[in-house]
Amino acid sequence: MEKSLKYYLSLICLVSFFSCKNEISNLDTAQKTELAEKTYQDAIQFRQGSTAFQNGIADAVKINPDYQAAVYELSVAHLKRGMPHKWLPQYNKAVKLDSVTRIPWRGYLYLWFYRDYKKAIADFDASDTLTPNFIDAPQGHSVDYWRGIAYLGLKDYKNSLFYFDKYIAKEIKDSGEDWVELTAFLYRGIAYYEIEDYDNALLNFDKQLQYGRNLSADAKYYKALIFKKQNQIDKAKESIEGAIKDYNLGYYNNRAYVETLRQIYPEDIEALQNSIK
Repeated sequence: MEKSLKYYLSLICLVSFFSCKNEISNLDTAQKTELAEKTYQDAIQFRQGSTAFQNGIADAVKINPDYQAAVYELSVAHLKRGMPHKWLPQYNKAVKLDSVTRIPWRGYLYLWFYRDYKKAIADFDASDTLTPNFIDAPQGHSVDYWRGIAYLGLKDYKNSLFYFDKYIAKEIKDSGEDWVELTAFLYRGIAYYEIEDYDNALLNFDKQLQYGRNLSADAKYYKALIFKKQNQIDKAKESIEGAIKDYNLGYYNNRAYVETLRQIYPEDIEALQNSIK
């Protein structure tokens, strides 16, 4: 009886599937797009990556394989689960449908999820070619800002400083210095620190503190490093103690899902504190 019931239910599902498939095939392009969008919107009400979410997105793609939003979204769960062999082929399908949007976004994903700085830079450079009169801003920040981080990851401090300078100058011109992303000052300061230009490094760390309500474990940590090198022990102690307080309050550079570039940890701060005598 149980086997018969399972068989009956499977048969119903199979018949429903082919019936729906036949109905969809009779729709024109606009109707397929409308139905795919509705299916997509229903799916994203569920938790990202959940079964209901993934199945709903997959249904939207089946209805209209050219519905870019769903094609892209289908790749996201694979990315966040660390499955590049599934993420990239699916994501590249979205690139073919909307290269202008998806190429700079792919650069952002290469940068943070896979630390592939060269591929990230290649995509950011490609976005300049695709939109020569417009600066793309995946995840809300200019590709110049992201390039600055990517070159810092490659330890190419000259190019890192070039793109941070470019990004910061444009933000100041368009909106004012207080609109600059705070971590741009932090990362530009780190680039200066690495080439031992301590005056400009301190200037940038102080800029982050100025616009960040004097709260940044990272800026104070690097200031302590510089003061230690300059044998300004009292200033070094004061800075590292401030870094500890800010870190404990949660004011340190970090990212969701992945470790951020040059992320500091309590062990780093403690080791520096112990080295300052």
